[in-house]
Parts: sequence; structure tokens; C-alpha cells
Amino acid sequence: MPGHRELKIVTGNANPELARGICEHLGMTLSPTLVCTFSDGESRVEIGDNVRGDDVFVVQPTCAPVNHNILELCLMLDALKRASVGRVTAVIPYYGYARQDRKVVPRVPISAKLVADFIAVAGVNRILTIDLHAGQIQAFFNIPVDNLFAAEVLLTYLKQFGDQAVVVSPDAGGTERARAYAKRMGAELAIIDKRRDTPNTAQAMRVIGDVKDKVAIVLDDMIDTGGTMMEASKVLSEKGASQVLACATHPVLSGPAVERMEKSHFSEIVVTDTIPLGEKARASSRFKVISVASLLAKAIHNIHTESSVSVLFSH
Repeated sequence: MPGHRELKIVTGNANPELARGICEHLGMTLSPTLVCTFSDGESRVEIGDNVRGDDVFVVQPTCAPVNHNILELCLMLDALKRASVGRVTAVIPYYGYARQDRKVVPRVPISAKLVADFIAVAGVNRILTIDLHAGQIQAFFNIPVDNLFAAEVLLTYLKQFGDQAVVVSPDAGGTERARAYAKRMGAELAIIDKRRDTPNTAQAMRVIGDVKDKVAIVLDDMIDTGGTMMEASKVLSEKGASQVLACATHPVLSGPAVERMEKSHFSEIVVTDTIPLGEKARASSRFKVISVASLLAKAIHNIHTESSVSVLFSH
């Protein structure tokens, strides 16, 4: 292949199932990699294949435990760099710290930028990610960043609801994303007017748009503690929606999120596998997981063959 010898994929412990799914779509196997911890908690990494001159993709979302997975990623990148890799791409389906992308109060770090610096210093040549919380994070890197959109795989599932659907943004900030989905589905758009009282809590106030007798699909880039989504399901049900669904790319699901989703008015919570579901979420019948393995496999193939990646940038 142009510039580099062989395509190889390695993974840490953050989401090995997704890495294996990507390999299945590419018709290849994962390169052996030892990623473990010493008894004192220090991380240990050892790449099992010769990678000299190769084109290597490291699949590692920086989900919980966030700091540990970031360190694993950086250690794998450093190991590959010191093994004379031809090119290394960090495949980070979920980019942790993305919500800390600017200073909102005095004397706080811009954590998303600092994490970008960590990854860059470790020796990465390119970043491949999905649905960054803030698009400007791409500028935190001085290397190519391909920010794919999960819409392509999620819309395939959501289009079954046809003209009965209304896409709902849980707040004003998500209106652009919801509008893009609604346009491609041929559905109506609604917005929830929300007032946040304290961090990680949200109170839904009213619905702008008609949801009566409609399948209301609440769309967001992630579900964290679930407070926003739970309040959204309640107000939409009160406004007469015939069915209420949640849809998000990243199932962060921290704290009481799963319990809240179980108590909510959602008949289904549609997410992707950028982050693996925890034990509680896997045990719940509410969650429907759509894999992004095929989307990432196409991007990896195109990057490796020096083909266009922009053909995958559907929004």
C-alpha cells in the first residue's frame, strides 16, 4: 500500500469487542498486544508483532476508567513509535474530557486540549474519532483529525419510524444535530426548553414543537448521568407522544444513569458501541446497541489506502 507496508490493528482494554468487530469487517485479526497492570497499579504494554514500517491503528476509546484508558493509549502509542512504526493512527471512538473544551469560569484547565497534547507527545500521526462533543477539539491537534458521524448507522435503524417520528433536541445546543437527523428522516423537529440548576442535573420546562401522537426520538451525542434524558421523556409523555425513544452515540451512563433510564418513559434507548455497556445496562432490556464497527472499518481502509475519508462524513 502507498507509503506503508502492512495494515495492523491493536487494542487496549477499553473496548476490545469493538476492535474485534472492526477486524471482522476488514477480514483480518487483531495483532497480539499485552496490556495489563503490575501489582502496584502501573500499566504495562508490550506489542507482540513486528510493526517496523507498518500502518498501525490503535483502537482505544477514552471512556471510564477515563484516566487509565488515556494512559494505556499513550503507552501503546509510545511503544509503537519506539518500534519504528511507519504510521500510527489513534482510533478514539469516544474522546474523554471533550466537555472541558474551554474556560467557563476562572482558574480552570482546558482539559480537552491538555489530553490532546498528551496523545500528540506519545507519537500519534492521525486521529480517528466519532461525534466529538465539540468540533473545535479538532484544532487542538496539529495532525489530521477525522471526526466521523454516527448518523449513518443510527439512521438506518431510526428510519423505520417513518413519518410518525419527530426528532427532539433535549436542549437548544443540540438543535443543529437534531435538525440534521430530522431532515434525513423526513421527520418533524422539536426542542425542549431546559433550565439547568446545578451541575449534572437538569429540569425540562416545555416543548417547542408538536409531539402529540408522534414517536418522539430524543437525540443527543451522549447519555451521562441521564438526568436530561429522564426529564425529557417525562415532558414528552405529558405532551401526548405515543412513544418516546432515546438515541445517543456515546453511552457514558455514569452514576445513576441506568436506574434513571429504567424509571423513565423511554420504551427504548438506542446507543452505539463506541463505549461498551456496563453490566447493569447489558442486563436491561431497554438498551439497543448499534455497532459502529463497519463505519470505522471503512474509514480505516480508506486511510490505509490513501482514499477519501470525507465520503463517510455524513451529518
